[in-house]
Amino acid sequence: TLLTINAGDYIFYTDWAWTSFVVFSIAQSTMLVVGAIYYMLFTGVPGTATYYATIMTIYTWVAKGAWFALGYPYDFVTVPVWIPSAMLLDLTYWATRRNKHAAIIIGGTLVGLSLPMFNMINLLLIRDPLEVAFKYPRPTLPPYMTPIEPQVGKFYNSPVASGAGAGAV
Repeated sequence: TLLTINAGDYIFYTDWAWTSFVVFSIAQSTMLVVGAIYYMLFTGVPGTATYYATIMTIYTWVAKGAWFALGYPYDFVTVPVWIPSAMLLDLTYWATRRNKHAAIIIGGTLVGLSLPMFNMINLLLIRDPLEVAFKYPRPTLPPYMTPIEPQVGKFYNSPVASGAGAGAV
């Protein structure tokens, strides 16, 4: 679930919205289809893609609540739409009578076409992503990993630096 949600960044609306949307669409469609078909083939249980999509949706609602509790706006996290595409995949799997190639080709095509469309509608309905991104920047690195700018020329008259220079000669 974490791998899928973070592929393309589920908070993609506040970052590089359209670029992330493209990466998200490709990664999410692929992982939803591959993961669900693989699981269904080995368990024989249709309905697993919808179950998987529901888990991701609930997880993202929890994350949305957590960000909101931290003081970010309610639409800082927009929950992606997985469930309708997953239902199409489950329906295809059921309709193809366990023909795994048909399930992958037809179901994969349906997911690949529907998931980006649902999420584009989702993306168009929210506030300007750039405005939100600049107004509420989110931390990307913990403080101890934040790079420190090099202090070029700051110690040019330091006795330690002079001694090191003399030692080098």
